[in-house]
Amino acid sequence: MKPWLMLILLSAATQVAAGERVLLVLGDSLSAGFGMDIRDGWVSLLQRRLEQQGGEWRVVNGSVSGDTSAGGLDRLPRLLELHRPALVIIELGSNDGLRGLAFDGIATNLRRMIEAVRQVGAKAVLVGGRLPPNYGVAYTEAFHQLFLEVAASEQVPLVPFLMEGVAQERSLMQADGYHPNAAAQPRLLENVWPVLEPLLKKP
Repeated sequence: MKPWLMLILLSAATQVAAGERVLLVLGDSLSAGFGMDIRDGWVSLLQRRLEQQGGEWRVVNGSVSGDTSAGGLDRLPRLLELHRPALVIIELGSNDGLRGLAFDGIATNLRRMIEAVRQVGAKAVLVGGRLPPNYGVAYTEAFHQLFLEVAASEQVPLVPFLMEGVAQERSLMQADGYHPNAAAQPRLLENVWPVLEPLLKKP
């Protein structure tokens, strides 16, 4: 191949990559597709929807089953450096709550992740969480409230509850009672979409 032709091809490839925006999902098992083919998960469904709408966005699933807010905070800098996202969905904290970790620590970790996202010029979306009712009304309400408070204080968009309309439907849950099954994934996407869609259209 002639050098000038190779240069043109390399330039074209760079332009395509430069025009592509990355959406990073930083989550736990609810976003990692635990117990199913990851291609059936809501994050993969999101990628397919965005491709159908023009393919300007590439979705990177940085979710790890069992991860906590502290684990996400540790992993985030490398993910930001590697993928250079324009938008980051933070879906973490539920495992902290299930383990009885201090709410102040969870809130601090979430704030630090939001700040790290902002430092690279990206936008953050926070996904709220709820705990099973057997943890008690006072504890579960206080846990849910911490996400509302962090979103308000940091002025970031909030998806109130990823599992809305799913958690109480046994037909949409796996046998463990904690994880949604493949049939639930479209509903998870629809819970995220109204908050996410306006951000996708902004330059």
